[in-house]
Amino acid sequence: MTSNLVSLVRDLQRRKGRRRRGLAVAEGVRLVEEALAAGVRLHGVVAANDLDAGPRGAALLETLGRHDVPVVIVTPRTLEQLADTDTPQGVLAVLEPPRWSLADIRPARRAPVLVLDAVQDPGNVGTLIRTGFALGAAGAILLPGSAEPSNPKVLRAAMGATFRLPWAMAGDGEFRAWVRETDATVWAAAADGSPVHRLSPPERLALVVGNEGAGVRPAVREMSRASVAIPLARGAESLNVAVAAGIVLFEVARAS
Repeated sequence: MTSNLVSLVRDLQRRKGRRRRGLAVAEGVRLVEEALAAGVRLHGVVAANDLDAGPRGAALLETLGRHDVPVVIVTPRTLEQLADTDTPQGVLAVLEPPRWSLADIRPARRAPVLVLDAVQDPGNVGTLIRTGFALGAAGAILLPGSAEPSNPKVLRAAMGATFRLPWAMAGDGEFRAWVRETDATVWAAAADGSPVHRLSPPERLALVVGNEGAGVRPAVREMSRASVAIPLARGAESLNVAVAAGIVLFEVARAS
């Protein structure tokens, strides 16, 4: 069991392995707690032999036992070799991420859909999903070029939001069909757009945020009915994509 689970964790650190198996690795006490709280299926856990030295780690092991999750105990050195972080927190969980489709994601009043267009940085993708969940988004759609939500760095940055906010990967054609089917109004975040506080949010909004450097691709921007921007102080060039999305989502919720 030990060698099998350890080999599985190593395989899942690669995108090819995650795609082939449909599984992911969650690292850290907080993220494993969030997975359990969200009812995510855990296939097994690798824990350092000193995890139960603290009350929170001991409580997590007890909870895993109650849920009949297989736990393999290893040395901290072995866990460090398996972990994706420089300072691992003593536990890794192999889990089956929740699965949604585009049909599960529907914009509604006060519940826009966040669309990520080629957002490559896993930390930004995770923070965007976390921000969308916190601000009441109906879901997230990830267009080609975006980091996958099962990426370990995305999972950590999202802090459990990937287990609760419906998300789906989609090609450009699939997204275009979804827009027609849901009658969504597409807004594209762009530096040359209209100030967001001057626009009236539509009933069903899909907010597109683009690549950290290139912005929203022309093919996607053509689908939008408006470009939105956040007025910045003189001399400020831009905002982090997740920060910008959070401000726009807040403004939309406030104005709805």
